[in-house]
Amino acid sequence: MWLLGWASLFTDAATEMIYPLLPVYLSRVLGAGALALGIIEGVAEGVNSVLKIVSGSVSDRWTRRRSIVIAGYLLSSAVRPFIAITASWTQVLLVRVLDRTGKGIRGAPRDAMLARFASAADRGRVFGFHRAMDHAGAIVGPLIAAALLWLAPGEYRRVFALTVIPGAVAVALLFLVPEADSAKSRGANLSGSRGEAGGLAPYAAPRALPRRLWTFLAVLLLFSLGNSADAFLLLRVSDALGSATVIPLLWSAFHIVKASLSTWGGTLSDRLGRKQVIVIGWFIYAVVYLGFASATSAGALVGWFLVYGVYFALTEGAEKALVADLAPAERHGAAFGVYNAALGGGTLAASVVFGFLYERFGARVAFGTGAGLAAAAACALVLVRTHDGRDAKMGSSDVSHSHHQ
Repeated sequence: MWLLGWASLFTDAATEMIYPLLPVYLSRVLGAGALALGIIEGVAEGVNSVLKIVSGSVSDRWTRRRSIVIAGYLLSSAVRPFIAITASWTQVLLVRVLDRTGKGIRGAPRDAMLARFASAADRGRVFGFHRAMDHAGAIVGPLIAAALLWLAPGEYRRVFALTVIPGAVAVALLFLVPEADSAKSRGANLSGSRGEAGGLAPYAAPRALPRRLWTFLAVLLLFSLGNSADAFLLLRVSDALGSATVIPLLWSAFHIVKASLSTWGGTLSDRLGRKQVIVIGWFIYAVVYLGFASATSAGALVGWFLVYGVYFALTEGAEKALVADLAPAERHGAAFGVYNAALGGGTLAASVVFGFLYERFGARVAFGTGAGLAAAAACALVLVRTHDGRDAKMGSSDVSHSHHQ
């Protein structure tokens, strides 16, 4: 778990040396607008999500998940620096799509490996810890970018090119992650699987996943339709500040909030129940988006942006733990693939629509729409019956009581 965490830390450091600067780079260097930003992020995340379904299902059949994970990290690390030589927003789109392709390949198998390494009682803590390591990388990356831009103002391309270094470190770390424990535990759960290295287990279609998981994913899709790319929040803050100089520092501070609270948020879901924690997080998201819709001062927007980190801390670990709770162990790869597809599919639509609303009607309408969808999803999730980690430790009468809270 530590090795997977460190790999994510270095990978996210590389990604976040680019991401907070992307809106500024597109608008000031390449002359692109908010709609182009929405298309880039939406398409990239959409590709990412589709591939997670495929890679997740394949990893359920393949006896070695680590090789799939390494391939995904390697692709992202190899293509990411090429953003330094882009001359148009369509070229940025191509690099981002290839980068997210790597993420799509590695995401579901890696989450399935984490689920194998964790017990049902502490899945929230494990996924929360992994997200904390990921966010720690997002603290380091913008700080490095800010330092480089301080030394060489406006040299965005140089910053982007240097992302090759942390990317290479991340890939190297993955070769130290043990495969045997994951393969052994998977072999115990897969009846009839062949034991030879690289063998395939009998294929089970994604529709075999439990109905309660599909119900949760339907509600998650509703939420994700209002969950546009974070780049729009950065764009709103940078517009209010009138400068992009401090954006990497703000992005780093934002991830300090997420990194410091993510393990706590995941552990809280182990204690209180996944659904309760997710609902609270989604309502916080709605409040933050209302704040972005109504705030006019740069100080207020910065404050709301930092509160936005609390939403991530409460939901990221809890959502993944709930997916692991609801899916049978031998179908974890497919379950995480479909989960990420629901998130990414919503982000694809949300980012394009949000970019259109932002340009045509302004920030108030765009952020207000996102807030409304998030609140609607939170209310819908309250009505959904889930059998989460906390319920699993209760008696049947307690389960019934938990479902009606």
